[in-house]
Amino acid sequence: MSGDRYVKELQDRVVVTWDVTEPWGNIQDFTWSKTVNRFQTVLYKDGAIEMSYQQLAAKDAIIGIYPLVSSAAEKPLATLTGKKNSSVAAHLDIQNLKLSVVDGLLLKATFETAGPALSEGDSGLSGIAYRVYFDAHKPSAHPDDGALASAVWTIRGFARRNRANAGTSRYFAFGPGVSRRVKMSGNTISIQGILPPALRGATQIAVSADASAPGSDAPVAQILAHPVSLSGIRNVEAHLSSLKPSDGPFSVVYEAFHYYALPNPRDLTCSVIKSLGDKFDFLAYYSDFRVDNQEAGTPSDGPLGAVGGAVTGIGATQRGLASYCTPGRFQWQFIQPVYVGSNQMQERPPQDAPVGTDHDITFYQQQLAEISQDGRIPPYMYGISQIAHEMGHRWAAFVSAKVGGETIPLGPTHWARGLQARVPFPYQRPTEASIMGGGVWLDNFDQTYTQLDDDYYVPATGWSYLDLYLMGLISPAEVPDFFILRSLVPASKDTNGRPIFKADRTRVTIEDVIAAEGLRSPGVDKSQRHFNTGMVIVVQHGAKPSSELIERANGIRKQWIDYFSITTGRRASMTANPD
Repeated sequence: MSGDRYVKELQDRVVVTWDVTEPWGNIQDFTWSKTVNRFQTVLYKDGAIEMSYQQLAAKDAIIGIYPLVSSAAEKPLATLTGKKNSSVAAHLDIQNLKLSVVDGLLLKATFETAGPALSEGDSGLSGIAYRVYFDAHKPSAHPDDGALASAVWTIRGFARRNRANAGTSRYFAFGPGVSRRVKMSGNTISIQGILPPALRGATQIAVSADASAPGSDAPVAQILAHPVSLSGIRNVEAHLSSLKPSDGPFSVVYEAFHYYALPNPRDLTCSVIKSLGDKFDFLAYYSDFRVDNQEAGTPSDGPLGAVGGAVTGIGATQRGLASYCTPGRFQWQFIQPVYVGSNQMQERPPQDAPVGTDHDITFYQQQLAEISQDGRIPPYMYGISQIAHEMGHRWAAFVSAKVGGETIPLGPTHWARGLQARVPFPYQRPTEASIMGGGVWLDNFDQTYTQLDDDYYVPATGWSYLDLYLMGLISPAEVPDFFILRSLVPASKDTNGRPIFKADRTRVTIEDVIAAEGLRSPGVDKSQRHFNTGMVIVVQHGAKPSSELIERANGIRKQWIDYFSITTGRRASMTANPD
């Protein structure tokens, strides 16, 4: 949350007041305008703490007290050992997984790799992942499928998709109870958190680990499951309203209020395919309840199935068809359902919505309304940004290019900010950069470049020439030469306020991409041209979908079909047919 904080020091107490708002206006938000969250904590001189709440819009929170936890009191639990694999990048080749307990409160997991962990900011960080699996059900088992684990902690590298942090790749950790902070030191990368709820009460668990490279969640290094005895760690979560003065004192105590846990995406896939058959290339999920994620949007994943066999030459490989219950067709999907009350499921911003930044759709309302036939902003622009971008990951952005003996990553995961990624078939505006990232750059022929469109996916844009080649919709001969700008340094702005950068320009051809990845197969003459998306409405058990959910999911469905036709130059078509 963001907003004002106030501190007032009195003779016998200190009063801290928060007046903050949830994020608002963006594609990843749940509200179009600021919300009121006003609460207060009083710290008394005798050690008592009083919490009170005047007005709260947020429905999820963690409430409690905690000290600064020192890492000095660290008790080893177990060391799990893997095997060295020289064919795997050294920073992904897990040699050991060390588990320990910090100050009796936190469980810590440390990966030791064969080579130094990549530092934040490294271009190779985006898309890599390290995972540790905890299983409380069969602590003596050696499961091969992490989907069966009771809890999973994941470290993943991300490249942020916005101008302020362009090119800045970072690690994030996620999973039940884990802190998002990731620490790197030499050949180690570590995370810690409270004991996951699924493990509470267990005295022995099974623990395993793996690592994966960009473009695929298939493990490239593994440590098989081993039994680990849990000791010396306590649960500090409590039901605050049930506590009595005699229950304390507590050095740490908290209560969490949260939305429903995220469903297992593969369970969702299997439910659909087992019920309706393997007739969908893509699956998009929408719900009338929120899941426990602070962002309204969703990542995506899938086995990269296809009609007519596996697609090669795109920097990502087909994997794990059976785990998605598909004989071979199903390709890609949302990982979690999108909530009907989120910004991205609403047809248009409300008329009184404040104008946001140039990453918010409200910033473009006048421009988009002027070029539309009815004088209004096109419907479901946020919804189309989300589905087009995530389903676009089925093909992009994982390729590299071999230029003069150097292999240059053009992504990974999202096209690099400096990649020239002009869209040949724009969705709404005359000049658009790819929905998968990159930009539209004007060469000023003085070693500076003006950015005509940026790498953010709002408002929704089409696919670049390179995207369309990877999709199998244009031939290599139809992809014009392009370039990538590296070492971008802000220089100035032009008279229209567009940013100008100094940069090092490297020319890239489609032959350079083919040299790195191989020719896309099947080629343009045999590639899949007709796709089907399952628009799945998810409701709580026994409930019926709301009319609002049905209406909005259907609205996105219609726009998605139109979008796909327009942005592929009508070389491919999309349906959303459950039959």
